[in-house]
Amino acid sequence: MSPDIERVPDYTGLLRLDGRVAVVLGAGAGMGRQSAHALAQAGATVVCVDLDADLAKQVAVETGGVAVAADVTRRDDMERIVAEAARLGPLRVLVDVVGIAALGPLSSFDDERYDRQFDLVLRHVFLALQIGGRAIVEAGSGSMVFIGSMSGHTYAPGETVYGAAKAALHRMVENAARELGPHGLRANVIAPGFTRTPRLDRMLSEDQWSAVGADIPRGTAGTPAEIAGPVLFLASDLSSYVNGQTLTIDGGMSGSVPVPF
Repeated sequence: MSPDIERVPDYTGLLRLDGRVAVVLGAGAGMGRQSAHALAQAGATVVCVDLDADLAKQVAVETGGVAVAADVTRRDDMERIVAEAARLGPLRVLVDVVGIAALGPLSSFDDERYDRQFDLVLRHVFLALQIGGRAIVEAGSGSMVFIGSMSGHTYAPGETVYGAAKAALHRMVENAARELGPHGLRANVIAPGFTRTPRLDRMLSEDQWSAVGADIPRGTAGTPAEIAGPVLFLASDLSSYVNGQTLTIDGGMSGSVPVPF
């Protein structure tokens, strides 16, 4: 007889979010839209937040959720988002996908552009952790998932300022997870590599995507759905022992060392 008598859990059941309210910041397209669908399919009631009211409404209709148009870099808007979620029930999950890269060499940034880049990447994370985190703690327990970037720990041309802001995001979430963990809140970061979001698809040609794929072991860039899957894992109780981590999802692109032969 095996000495292992530990109960075997219902693993697929641990992935379920039935009865939970989840907020997705930046739900209007790409990773945010796919994350909203993933959470809804797992049983969550999803508050779909986007700066574009039409996009928020469209995804809310698709997922059977609730649409909120808001600027997540504003404290009053973040408070309104959390209040809207509270009307549906205790907030248990928050996913933050917001963040646009301002590309260019370091010398091209003036003070205003620098400040704007950090606001677009980091300010909403601070507000979400502070305001959304408080609501999740009051609910008893829950999970927060933030989208960082491999640029936060890997060099990419033209992304010195963006990468610095994402590195700050990684560290803020990792530290907040340790601060809030004793109160029942888990917080983790997903750092995607090249992912064919609608915005990047408009920027890159098929030849450029092929060149990107040449540096990824499987030969192609990721899709938003391939980021939403790990978001669901980290949002659910299946990841109950995962806290304060940054998970890089890039198909194995980063972390390699080029050799001259």
